[in-house]
Formats: sequence, structure tokens, C-alpha cells
Amino acid sequence: MTEANGGMIRIADDVVAVIAGMTASKVPGISSMSAGMTEGLAKRVSGKNLTKGVHVEVGEQETVVDLRVIVEYGREIPAVCRELQYEVKEAVENMTGLHVVQVNVKVEGVDYQSNTAL
Repeated sequence: MTEANGGMIRIADDVVAVIAGMTASKVPGISSMSAGMTEGLAKRVSGKNLTKGVHVEVGEQETVVDLRVIVEYGREIPAVCRELQYEVKEAVENMTGLHVVQVNVKVEGVDYQSNTAL
């Protein structure tokens, strides 16, 4: 939270999650975000898919982002993940003013259907 003109500003976890998810989906080599069984069912029922595979913890001035992703077959996984960490950190910090302490990435699969890297 920050104070501005005598009032408080608090950025909701969902806002940070949407920023992280949208940014992640644009990183080359990321085929899609991965949702666990429970999360996937909940998102289908609620209609919310912008935060699929994203979990955040937002404090007063900093945040931690956890991402679960599917990487395109043929891509160098560590390089794709480093780019993903960088892009998400930059987007969240620039749009929210929060300090991103960590961007943790868990690769949960490889998309064999994607031929963009071959």
C-alpha cells in the first residue's frame, strides 16, 4: 500500500496476476500457461482464464510471482524461462510500482504440437 494525497492505494492480487499472465503469454517460447486440475476446473466454472497458471503474493510494497508454464518443443528451456522472468518482472514493476522480489517459474510440460521453433 502507498499513500497518495492523504489516501491509500492498494493493488489487488488479481491485478498483478493478470499483468503477469498477459505478459507471460507474449514471451516467445511459452506455448501456454498451465493450470493444475483444481485451478483449471475453478477457472472454467468462474470464466476467469487471465490468471491461469499464475499465483501472486502482494505485500505493501513488493510482490512474488509464481508461474506454471508449458514451453514449446525445441526451445532452450532455461533461456525461455530467464526471458519470462525478466519480462514479467519489468511489466509488473512498471505498471504497479511494486518491487518484484521473485518470479518463480515451474515448467510443467512441453508442447509437442508447436512447430514454431523447428
